[in-house]
Amino acid sequence: MTPNDRSGLNRRHWLARMAAWGAAFKFVEPGAGAQTAQNRAVNRNSAPSQLKITDMRACTIPGVTGLDFPLIRIDTNQGVYGLGEVRDGGVAGWALILKPHVLGRNPLDIEPLLDNLRKFSGHRRGGGGFSAVDTALHDIAGKVYGVPCWRLLGSKYRGRVRIYCHFPQAQDPKKFAEGVRLRKEQGFTFYKMDDLSAARLLNGVPGAVQSNGVATDKGIKLMCERIALVREIIGWEAPLAADHFGALDVKESIRLARAFEPYRLAWMEDILQVGTLRFGDAPANWRAYQEIKAGTLMPLALGESLFGLEEGFKDFIDNRALDIVHPDLLTAGGLRETKRIADYASMSGIPTACHYVASPVGCMATIHAIATMKDFVGMETMAPSNPWWDDLVTGLPKPIIQKGYIQVPETPGLGLELNDEVVKQHLAEPGYFLPTPQYDDFIIDDIKRNRRRQP
Repeated sequence: MTPNDRSGLNRRHWLARMAAWGAAFKFVEPGAGAQTAQNRAVNRNSAPSQLKITDMRACTIPGVTGLDFPLIRIDTNQGVYGLGEVRDGGVAGWALILKPHVLGRNPLDIEPLLDNLRKFSGHRRGGGGFSAVDTALHDIAGKVYGVPCWRLLGSKYRGRVRIYCHFPQAQDPKKFAEGVRLRKEQGFTFYKMDDLSAARLLNGVPGAVQSNGVATDKGIKLMCERIALVREIIGWEAPLAADHFGALDVKESIRLARAFEPYRLAWMEDILQVGTLRFGDAPANWRAYQEIKAGTLMPLALGESLFGLEEGFKDFIDNRALDIVHPDLLTAGGLRETKRIADYASMSGIPTACHYVASPVGCMATIHAIATMKDFVGMETMAPSNPWWDDLVTGLPKPIIQKGYIQVPETPGLGLELNDEVVKQHLAEPGYFLPTPQYDDFIIDDIKRNRRRQP
């Protein structure tokens, strides 16, 4: 027998075996009424390849700190829509000026769409439009494919997210202590103090504050007493972070951080506020933070007003000028970019905590991104100060925050819908997702466009 003859026999033998296997499998085929695996994976409510963005609208609700929460809605030709949110204190216009750049596009092309919008973003509220669009696109994609937003980003590391809360502010120590006990009774296990600016906390205390607003030795002693009071109530096991220290330069930052070291803070946040900022609270000089970090054992967190990995965080991470990255998803670039930042930091052994002051829309967008982060510490909230915050949405377990945690949704998209009636009761300005034809034409672009977008 030649090799070719043997080859022919082998093929015939293989085909015979396959036929036998096929006959055997007929005994386990699903019945006529059963769904196949393919049928289960197909969303019959939309045709993804034909999906097109048809509109972008907005409304604004008031926040508990006086900073409004602008919401956007991206509509499609198939009735599927996505919700997004601009950074707290921003305006919906940050997102709406991007409308003509996405009209007519398939919202499932998330990365190409965002690549085209990235040049129109920036730090602080300048990242709010890009981030809102990113969130809405992920909400649409999750609904179309029938999966939660976190699944679009990767695998899930956690089923619930630990939340850290603020204490109600009060200058009087007794009233402040009552607020600390309240948060503990509400089930939180992670806390942050945000009233450690000497000019605010020690206002009117003789000899406590210098003329430049920085604490004297007496002032620092009083600030330490405030931290000691919190530790007495919450214990030493619970993580305690701190924020808002006033107009500190590098040397004053080191001085204050060293004074706070005995209280084992989880971190001091955005400690540097003088001389090294792009604008507002967006840090620009990683060398200044590196100098502070070298001068104290205190962990440093920063980044709530930075946009993008390359634009904002990379130099701080590469030069180990921080201990914890602290992005706000609604400034940093939305779900996908915030995960990029966290993953890059994780490769250098740096964990992520997330700043967050927003409606439940921005909250759950952040929860989805956090679910996929490998090294995560905690997520901020100020929701306990707002009695109707939970009522703004439906589709989530209530209360949304339970014993200091938020469950990661398993339902499609963000896993929520707006409670129209409640939102309309709390609008910060007239208009609930009204048409926005004033944004149909190109307002910002690389070059002037001498044409009007057709309706």
